Amino acid sequence: MTKSALITGITGQDGSYLAELLLAKGYQVHGIVRRSSLFNTDRIDHLHVGETPNPNFHLHYGDLSDAGALRNVLDEVRPDEVYNLGAQSHVRVSFDQPEYRGRGGRGVIRLLEAIRSYMKHSGKAIRFYQAGSSEMFGSAKPRQHEGTRFEPRSPYACAKVYAHYQVINHRESYGLFACNGILFNHESPRRGETFVTRKITRAATRIKLGLQDKLWLGNLDAKRDWGFAGDYVEAMWRMLQQDTPDDYVVATGESISIRDFLGLTFGRLELDWQKYVEIDPRYFRPAEVDHLEGDPGKSRRLLGWEPSTDIRTLAAMMVDSDLRLAQKELVLREAGHGEAPRTGYR
Repeated sequence: MTKSALITGITGQDGSYLAELLLAKGYQVHGIVRRSSLFNTDRIDHLHVGETPNPNFHLHYGDLSDAGALRNVLDEVRPDEVYNLGAQSHVRVSFDQPEYRGRGGRGVIRLLEAIRSYMKHSGKAIRFYQAGSSEMFGSAKPRQHEGTRFEPRSPYACAKVYAHYQVINHRESYGLFACNGILFNHESPRRGETFVTRKITRAATRIKLGLQDKLWLGNLDAKRDWGFAGDYVEAMWRMLQQDTPDDYVVATGESISIRDFLGLTFGRLELDWQKYVEIDPRYFRPAEVDHLEGDPGKSRRLLGWEPSTDIRTLAAMMVDSDLRLAQKELVLREAGHGEAPRTGYR
């Protein structure tokens, strides 16, 4: 029988890649989207807009803050699998809105309880995936693995730790097939432009074409384990295909600094990043996380999962994509459709 999956956060980077993966595997894919006055579905428009929308792709209005809406969607969709990717996912911004970010942790409880209620009255089993984050490890020494103690250093990370243990509690207390994926940084050309890797590749390509003159960043010495989001959604799916639920670190096992990523990005464009990058104290976190590097041994051993894209290939992929975007900007500018700003990209 055809499986059905429900994805929260489907309009995000991970949601779009996961939707494509599941559709390719023959799933009926349903996504929850929040009502907005602006269009925010550009990452998934190719799946449901145009002359040939995918008949197996469906969107539903809802929100993790609305328990009634979650129950209604579950009743309508009757999913076999639920992937919770919905969250305010910018770590630096979470310091400015800690209470708002904390509500995201409670949203996980609402979804877990909605699933538990649905399973009780329908008799249908659901498998659940929760998107965790390497930020939960915070100041813990690398390499971090499933047994490493969490030492969160941001409101974002604290909310993720709360959600992580609620998933374990529901698994152990109610027998829910629920998995935590502790994903280290994963990027792509679909990454939001306020995240540091995409901010860098977007700015570097604009600088290359004379559309911009400076890039402003914060801590260049922070080291992260960066992988490709398209690889990581495969690990999410594999977790829910196992015989028993568990928690898994998903990472490449290699970390580099933001300074090194600047070198990879600007180097591909034959530019010296040090001529264009300035430091802005606004981008430093109140509590920094110096070094995150994951040990994906368990995922490789039990899930059979391997990352296919290393950081150098990923940086090149993102630069090439953003260069095409910058070239389109330049064409529009030269055609008189607005002057592109030449101020530093903040």
